[in-house]
Amino acid sequence: MAFDNLCKYLSEKYPDRFAAWLLGQSPTTPVKVLKTELSIEPIRADYVTFLNTQERILHLEFQVNVATDPPLPLRMLDYWVRLHRRYRLPVTQVLVLLRPPSEKTVIESEFCLEGTRHEYRVVPMWEQDPASFLQDPALLPLATLAATKEPEQLLSQVVRQISKIESLELRQEVAICAQMLAGLKFNKSIIRQLFRGEIMRESVIYQEILQEGRNLGRQEGRQEGRQEGRQEGRQEGRQEGRQEGRQEGELAIVLRLLTRRVGVVAPEIHAQIQALSLTQLEELGDALLDFSSAADLIAWLQRHQTR
Repeated sequence: MAFDNLCKYLSEKYPDRFAAWLLGQSPTTPVKVLKTELSIEPIRADYVTFLNTQERILHLEFQVNVATDPPLPLRMLDYWVRLHRRYRLPVTQVLVLLRPPSEKTVIESEFCLEGTRHEYRVVPMWEQDPASFLQDPALLPLATLAATKEPEQLLSQVVRQISKIESLELRQEVAICAQMLAGLKFNKSIIRQLFRGEIMRESVIYQEILQEGRNLGRQEGRQEGRQEGRQEGRQEGRQEGRQEGRQEGELAIVLRLLTRRVGVVAPEIHAQIQALSLTQLEELGDALLDFSSAADLIAWLQRHQTR
């Protein structure tokens, strides 16, 4: 699923941070990400990393649904055997559950059949303290799934923390990942409302264009030589700057989300998206959370071009 792949992406980009979170200590040497295909009727573990300092393999498995085929306990045993056979090292396995199952579902943490017994650790995200996630940009998207009695307030905290990230590229990346994971727990309209307001206000692109609009308004006002003209010029400049800033920011966010959701966007499709109005971009931002392939995007564009 896309949510599993998103967590895999984050853990492979920041393996040291995920290792520190789940093992309770930061590695003193670089963490090496191993190939995830295991020999003998190849299977793929969601995430495997080798910790040089501890001579240990950390295997992370991200899951949205508890019910799988083959069952999770059997899969975890299978992964352990193959990893240990290949590397001859201790293997720490952690199953990270992203969404709570139905009320009567039993979450198993071991495989047990006759004389065979194998245990692994289970981390239910909905029971985790959000504090540690909120302090680390690498783990910040996971905070949207953490324990809270006031979900919307927690999501607002996530948005505020993202807005403090100085790097524009990192800020946008974390915002995209957080929005996608939040989709497991929150209504899409709430996600869009909270992220659009805070992130757009903090966007460097938005601020630059807004400032250009203000400067243009001042210049036009001075040329008029009258107080009324200056005031009108400033207002027009601000309005134009805000509009262009929102458009550029919305386009950047939509394109990044689409890349995560359906892969690389073809140049001709990219051009069609650039030609959309701000309202259409916002509509596309809502719709793309339900896309599963590029065909969904193409169909959406065709429908909106015929309006």
